[in-house]
Amino acid sequence: MAKRQQPVSLQENVAAPEAQAPPAIEFGRDICQSLEEAEQREWLVTNGIGGFASGTISGILTRRYHGLLFAALQPPAGRTLLVSKLDEFARYKDVDYDLSSNRWLSGAIEPKGYLNISNFRLDGTTPVWNFALGDALLEKRICMQQGENTTYVQYTLLKASGPVALRLKCLVNYRDFHSLTDAGDWHLQIEPIQHGARVTAFDGAMPFYILSANAALEICQEWYRGFFLPLERYRGLDDHEDHLLAAILRVDLQPDQSVTIALTTRPDAELDGARTFTQRAAGERELLATWAGSDPHAASAAPAWIRQLVLAADQFIVQRNLPEAPDGRTVIAGYHWFGDWGRDTMISLPGLALATGRYEIARKILLAFAPYIDQGMLPNNFPDAGGKPAYNSVDATLWYFEAVRQYFAATQDLSTLEKLFPALKQIIEWHVKGTRYQIHIDPADGLLYAGEPGVQLTWMDAKVGDWVVTPRIGKPIEVNALWYNALETMAAFAALLGKSPAAFAEMAAVAKNNFGKFWNAQTGYCYDVIAAPGVGNDAALRPNQIFAVSLPKSPLAPEKQKAVVDICASRLLTPCGLRSLAQSDHAYQGRYSGSPLQRDGAYHQGTVWGWLIGPFVDAHLRVYKDRNAAMAFVETLGKQIGSYGLGTLGEIFDGDPPFSPRGCIAQAWTVAEILRAWRATS
Repeated sequence: MAKRQQPVSLQENVAAPEAQAPPAIEFGRDICQSLEEAEQREWLVTNGIGGFASGTISGILTRRYHGLLFAALQPPAGRTLLVSKLDEFARYKDVDYDLSSNRWLSGAIEPKGYLNISNFRLDGTTPVWNFALGDALLEKRICMQQGENTTYVQYTLLKASGPVALRLKCLVNYRDFHSLTDAGDWHLQIEPIQHGARVTAFDGAMPFYILSANAALEICQEWYRGFFLPLERYRGLDDHEDHLLAAILRVDLQPDQSVTIALTTRPDAELDGARTFTQRAAGERELLATWAGSDPHAASAAPAWIRQLVLAADQFIVQRNLPEAPDGRTVIAGYHWFGDWGRDTMISLPGLALATGRYEIARKILLAFAPYIDQGMLPNNFPDAGGKPAYNSVDATLWYFEAVRQYFAATQDLSTLEKLFPALKQIIEWHVKGTRYQIHIDPADGLLYAGEPGVQLTWMDAKVGDWVVTPRIGKPIEVNALWYNALETMAAFAALLGKSPAAFAEMAAVAKNNFGKFWNAQTGYCYDVIAAPGVGNDAALRPNQIFAVSLPKSPLAPEKQKAVVDICASRLLTPCGLRSLAQSDHAYQGRYSGSPLQRDGAYHQGTVWGWLIGPFVDAHLRVYKDRNAAMAFVETLGKQIGSYGLGTLGEIFDGDPPFSPRGCIAQAWTVAEILRAWRATS
């Protein structure tokens, strides 16, 4: 065990915080020391290349996606758990204090460090804990270095009447982020190096490092077996895992001193984590300044939760270096388990980048996707393990037009529009003559047909084995609303660029004239799909018709627009978004739980989707022109930032009260649509 230099003083190691507004997320003992409450609130930090760290306020690992270092080994993919957690213990005035907590397969909770948490907050996106140790107060904070796979954990003794001895057990792993480890007799190679230890999981594995300039480190090799993961059991999956104790770090802290632990794939990582914390805080101030500068009036009236979501938006925007765009950007659809998806990226781009004033980011994303258009289709996803992108979405391509339209409306950037116009024109041409999966324009009515057995092409894309839960083959209503909007957009673009808009305008007129086929006179609202093989017209009450009102160009008459908004408000609207199916439908499922089969079966059969609040607000504003009423819908969901994924917004909610949050704790299009809709109503 090697000796280390003394911890440095707080004044030397931590930049003094600037005066700022109270944090949007902060909890006291009532939440932190209640295991039920502290376990269900999850924090997230990201590194801008697809890697992340995440956990619960309590410190208990409740799902396979909790850990201190999920490194993106093939950015933004190849996400691999390297460091699971630090089990922390403190000794102060001859009294031992647990700081960490674990839940075991046996049912035991041991240790119970959550009982010593006096406060938790987010400083920007940085999670911060305060532990009460008698008359001493110890702070812990976690941050990731942007652009690299490095997590910093910093402990600072804010006040005490003597030293505190810290003992930190570093638990490691090496697995794909979707997997779990049953250790067996697996032996990792752990070697001492200057300032710490190097861990190599097996031949060919990327080494990673446990480093500190101040702490003494002792190498270990002991498996801790049977960590119980209750959320995995809830999801109907394997529910326990083993982690390896690789090292114990020890340090004595004096009042106003701090120590930093670096967990990293870089052998030369910066040991002084204070610089990273300071840079991150400065970067977040810059994000807020950019946002405020893009619309000073709206920013001046913004509540704390909107400011927090501006910071959360940045967590989804990551680097994806492509041959055609070495400094390219893309969007992670959701944490913890989604990658970058074409559909999610284009729906999210206006809220994540344009509503926050980050126009250059939006431009890079739009240009980066253009070279990947193939047979008139935008790639729907880039596989986690690499390989060719998948072209299995009919709507991702059409959302591209709307993203470009909103980008131009915000920037008036004719140069970029000129670069993109040929690709957009090619998309239209392919849809007219036909492309994959029977995606083609029906010459009889100018409406877009899509789909074939065994594939799911719309955003309602749940599939289990060969079972496509909501196939929606035929002419889906939102696809055709997007098609009409794209044609009108192209006519406007052509005119702006000095080209003839006639062909696009003529096709748009034909689609609009025949859009009345979607109207169900018997129910007083729109069919979800028409011309469905073996079905005809699907009268299920779903939220997809809201897009026929919310998009800039609506093919519906005003009285039908109002009818759509009213039926969605009365039958689908909840405080957290719109249900994916009306409760009166025989296929409705109000709880999203159980096995993967059960969950996927409920995914679009009643589950509430938060992102749909955005188009609902647009449609409501168009019909009722009441900004205060529309703002209320946004606020109700926006204030959920303290109940699931902290400082962000999740993916879905149960369809039945109390509308419990489910799915990803941080979803790009939910955050994006709230930011975009809030600006539209402010």
